[in-house]
Amino acid sequence: MAYNARKAAQTIAYFALRSGANRIFMLKAIKLVYLADRESIGRYGFPIQDERHVSMPHGPVNLSTYEHVNGSYRTDATGWSEFLRDREDHMVALARDDITIDDLDELSDADLEVLDSVWEGFGHVPRWDLVKWTHNPANIPEWEDPDGSLASIPLQRIMNSVRVPNADAQVTAVEDASRIDDLFAAL
Repeated sequence: MAYNARKAAQTIAYFALRSGANRIFMLKAIKLVYLADRESIGRYGFPIQDERHVSMPHGPVNLSTYEHVNGSYRTDATGWSEFLRDREDHMVALARDDITIDDLDELSDADLEVLDSVWEGFGHVPRWDLVKWTHNPANIPEWEDPDGSLASIPLQRIMNSVRVPNADAQVTAVEDASRIDDLFAAL
């Protein structure tokens, strides 16, 4: 997979902008990123972020984005720090106050529509309520309790949960597109 940290940072920057405070709780941002991928898969058959999804004790997450937010990577070379500052007090903040949605050039119009929809549905929900919501199998059936660790959430399971028609063929299409992206990235 060709993870695009700059695109992930822009996704979180979008939510920070929509919060009206230019920052957002880290936990909430991570949940919203997962929900945006899930919504995009349901609408278009493809996630916004090209990364592994996992079940963790506080619910489902996009693993690479989670690791970037937690500071597991040096973010200067990835484009992350162009949009987001290191976390502080469990918050992720915009790198600069003059960032606007127009600066989020990695996000397509379709991505922005999905992010708008996710924000409208969940932007008002407090972070711990969002954690509880994502633990409810009626809401997120693909999440399974990892018993204190982490467990992979296969794309197939997400597609089945959001009722993507012909999920097997769509998983193959997503994997093929990812391989093509990897080839172009290597050039």
